[in-house]
Amino acid sequence: MKKVLLIVSLFPFFFAGQAAVAGDAAAGQTKAASCAACHGMDGNSAAPNFPKLAGQAESYTVKQLQDFKAGNLTDPTMNAMALALSETDMADIAAYYAGQTGSTGTAASDQAELGDLIYRAGNASSGVAACAACHGPTGSGNPQAGFPKVSGQHAQYTEAQLNNFRKAARANDAGSMMRVVAGKMSDAEIAAVSQYIQGLR
Repeated sequence: MKKVLLIVSLFPFFFAGQAAVAGDAAAGQTKAASCAACHGMDGNSAAPNFPKLAGQAESYTVKQLQDFKAGNLTDPTMNAMALALSETDMADIAAYYAGQTGSTGTAASDQAELGDLIYRAGNASSGVAACAACHGPTGSGNPQAGFPKVSGQHAQYTEAQLNNFRKAARANDAGSMMRVVAGKMSDAEIAAVSQYIQGLR
């Protein structure tokens, strides 16, 4: 019950952090050409260290780009790329990727059982909240609350981000929610849930 109340109480923080977006997907397709080398032409990156953007909510993508531009997220390539983007550019690119269909991978068979358990039920003994509570049973996210789509995301990328949250090397999560959750996860749990998410559809 406490976990449910915590999640509900944080909804306003996530919602407040989302920018109003009304992007032009057609214009975004042209503008996203410079993103294709890392993220793929349709937002389905081939390299496992670059995130898939296809099907991601516009508001979430815009917020990440804003955070890269402001320096709240740190990556040398993305900081430089975002610096050149206007708010309109961000909205257009986000609208284009939101309209694309995300691809799905396969979870490692030896990680699937633990990954499923953590994603759907969490770990009551260590206080790890279930991922599904925010990201949904199919990983489609909750754009209104600011929770991103995670289904099909590369395991390597997800694992890296969870570790960054755990170390507070990434700190652009409203209310510190992801830092709190990841901070209670073991290496095995992070690896397993990352694999499970990769195959989630």
